Amino acid sequence: MISITEWQKIGVGITGFGIFFILFGILLYFDSVLLAFGNLLFLTGLSLIIGLRRTFSFFFQRHKLRGTSFFLGGVAIVLLRWPLLGMLLETYGFFSLFKGFFPVAFGFLGNTTNIPFLSALFQRFQGTSSMV
Repeated sequence: MISITEWQKIGVGITGFGIFFILFGILLYFDSVLLAFGNLLFLTGLSLIIGLRRTFSFFFQRHKLRGTSFFLGGVAIVLLRWPLLGMLLETYGFFSLFKGFFPVAFGFLGNTTNIPFLSALFQRFQGTSSMV
């Protein structure tokens, strides 16, 4: 059984609020204040969940520097009140950073769903790429 510390529980809550503010900022036609607040909460929550050292080592691996620069550059541009451009850069950076995780997530969803069409769709998205 996995034990979760109190700091990790707080981090999950903060990350959830960050995602909520990002989605709410997008719904309100890219409101720069909500997007900036959501970005800061998301990054703070992620740091509390996995720790500062692991967060730093995840973002600054040699093969992930391009995705990190786009993601953090997008956060900076959102903070400078250019929300549309910043969110576009963040989205590209996010997909670049987590591209190794998507096949694993689709494989998990394909194995857990009993709906034939969705199961086949998730199995197709799973592909053969590895996490490394």
